[in-house]
Amino acid sequence: MEMPLVEVRKYGVWLLAKNVDQYIHRVLVEEDANGHQEKADELFRISAGAGKKLYEKGDFRASKISSVDTYILKKVGLFPDVLERRIKQHFDNGDNISALVTGEFYTKKEHFPGFARPFVFNAEVLLKVGRNIEAKDAARGALKSPWWTLGCEYHEVANMAEWEDEQIEYIKEKVTEEGREADLKKGKQPAQVALDEAAFLLDLASIDGTWDDCAERIAECYKEAGLHEVANFVVYRD
Repeated sequence: MEMPLVEVRKYGVWLLAKNVDQYIHRVLVEEDANGHQEKADELFRISAGAGKKLYEKGDFRASKISSVDTYILKKVGLFPDVLERRIKQHFDNGDNISALVTGEFYTKKEHFPGFARPFVFNAEVLLKVGRNIEAKDAARGALKSPWWTLGCEYHEVANMAEWEDEQIEYIKEKVTEEGREADLKKGKQPAQVALDEAAFLLDLASIDGTWDDCAERIAECYKEAGLHEVANFVVYRD
């Protein structure tokens, strides 16, 4: 199973690449394209042979592709920051249609499954061209995914979605003992109740960036669900 590579930020995570190889490939392209020969050589050396399988030095220039971003999208893969930069360039060039098309492409479920960020950015694109109702729907769609994958503060998206704080209060109730008991009485399996609580706690932590405050409880939830390795990972400190 491939594991996505993410960067932890205050309000959640930012997807860097769908897997480690894709990230290494991108870095090698960028360093080679920027003419940082010494740094590129070092990256090839420390990538333990994987680099040479992914990219041959000089391929970017030999391709005659006009920009590094275009090369990356064609030859390496899709990356949230590259797509967002491309959309902004379309707006800068006065090409709103291409910006809208690329924004819609960004949200295709097969590209970044489980991540809310594409829907957040698409909502911003739609707002920019005055399509407010569609922007609201896109923002609400984003909030159906884990809030810690929004790529920004929760309230920025909630404002676009025209949501008040009722959803936050609902989640706070779900993580109480009463909320757990209510779910169990409805017939939910204990393991599923524990997993739901972990997900709710992550969403709540993303609002204020209070990850450390709930790490222990989240780990306990994963243990209750039988995911002991995940639990150990949550509380691991280097």
